[in-house]
Amino acid sequence: MSGTFRSLRTRNYRLFASGQVVSNTGTWAQRVAQDWLVLELSGSSGVALGITTGLQFLPVLVFGLYGGVLADRYDKRRLLIAAQAAMGLLALALALLDLSGAVQLWHVYALAFGLGLASAVDTPVRQAFVSEMVGPDDLPNAVSLNSATFNSARVVGPAAAGIAIAAVGTGWVFLANALSYLAVLAGLQAMRAAELHSTARAERAKGQLREGLAYVRSRPDLLVPIVLVFVVGTFGLNFQLTLALVVKEVFERSAGAYGLLSSFLAVGSLLGALASARRTGPPRQRTLFAAVLAFGLLEVAVGLAPTYALMAVLLVPTGVAVLTFTTTANAIVQLGSAAPVRGRVMALYVLVFLGGTPIGAPLVGALAEAFGPRSSIVLGGAVTAVSGVVAAVVMTRVRRLRLEPHLVRRRPHVHVRPLPLEAQVAGGRPDAPR
Repeated sequence: MSGTFRSLRTRNYRLFASGQVVSNTGTWAQRVAQDWLVLELSGSSGVALGITTGLQFLPVLVFGLYGGVLADRYDKRRLLIAAQAAMGLLALALALLDLSGAVQLWHVYALAFGLGLASAVDTPVRQAFVSEMVGPDDLPNAVSLNSATFNSARVVGPAAAGIAIAAVGTGWVFLANALSYLAVLAGLQAMRAAELHSTARAERAKGQLREGLAYVRSRPDLLVPIVLVFVVGTFGLNFQLTLALVVKEVFERSAGAYGLLSSFLAVGSLLGALASARRTGPPRQRTLFAAVLAFGLLEVAVGLAPTYALMAVLLVPTGVAVLTFTTTANAIVQLGSAAPVRGRVMALYVLVFLGGTPIGAPLVGALAEAFGPRSSIVLGGAVTAVSGVVAAVVMTRVRRLRLEPHLVRRRPHVHVRPLPLEAQVAGGRPDAPR
């Protein structure tokens, strides 16, 4: 099997990935349908859309770290089965309310919050479970393939949802998503426990949450990517909210056009994930910083795009940049974490990645309502680009590096060298890890 798909040689991972393709397709279809339902119930309110998104991710902010504690204490596969079953039941409840004509805006709010509660357990456990399925050698590849799987579904799901909403309404989309969870549950049940790369579970004890946070604080190589992920997740990744408003208010198009625009972003994300999967060797921080800078600049260009067609085209390289960033950050944090605390570290990663949405989504929604949806995209891109530059400077100082430009006519380049010892003592932190 080629290097790009080498993790699929592992039977347990094949079962997991197959179920995720089906389930994630349903999940993306439901996100489009849920956005459209909220717009219909609220009279096209950007604030209502932001509240819904915020409620869906708020439990990750409040309870996500405890999900990581559970991941380190208990059997991850059984935790995933319980969480996925809960998500399926919530999707079924929304489907029945919508199909019966009884659905109200507060129903959507409540069920979005319930989905967030299940995600607070599912997401960190699923992140930490990847290493148990494939082992450390194939972990970067598996992380990239997870993103490829996710974005393959993201290409199909929104486009299918747009067609289905126009043909039969949002309720049937929710029902299809509820049924899609059966695929991932079947895959989890069929796994061979003896073939998992299980690690020793943490015993129940006081202070485990603080222990995980202290571990990350002591590791700048983990802390800087996690903070960067928080900034990008809060300000740069609110496309779900802003694209719906741009399509409906700026370009005055239908749900199908929204689904198609989301699919262009997903195509780029899929290409970025596959490119990351082809890479060999450990992930590099310079790739992380270059990707986040490119993503921020491209997002600004998307926000300024004068036409629907140009915006769609720009979303493809934007997707490449954002997936290069997220897969690199994920692999850096997972590979850099010790096995006994990996669940808690990944819970913090998920917390800042998804938990920033309750902060950013209402603000972005209010900004879009006050100054137009384009303004929220441009601001998010600008903040993202600046954060990449700041993070690169911080890591350069923490690691006591200096940049030496070499302006050779044929091949200009930059050397990165440690600072002299006297400079480290004068201006660096002597206790910073190397």
